[in-house]
Amino acid sequence: MAGLVSMKCQVAMLLILVIALGSKMETSEAQSSCPVQLSNLNVCAPFVVPGTNADPSADCCSALKATNRDCLCNTLRIASQLTSQCQLPSFGCVLGN
Repeated sequence: MAGLVSMKCQVAMLLILVIALGSKMETSEAQSSCPVQLSNLNVCAPFVVPGTNADPSADCCSALKATNRDCLCNTLRIASQLTSQCQLPSFGCVLGN
């Protein structure tokens, strides 16, 4: 259960980043397709909204599986810096709520 909540939090952060930043990523050959992979995660949006109890669709799981781990990790790292870059107070996500 905690793993699913953690994954939902991560996917939600990814979707927010895709919408807010578009394709802001470090350029390297390995990450050239990262923006495309992230945009494919839009099919996961209905499953990461707070209060949603539905299981992710097969399309969502396929998109997540096809997304490179470095792409996800770098995107989460960049997303975690948004609050400080926007001069907002930092916050943490509480898993399991």
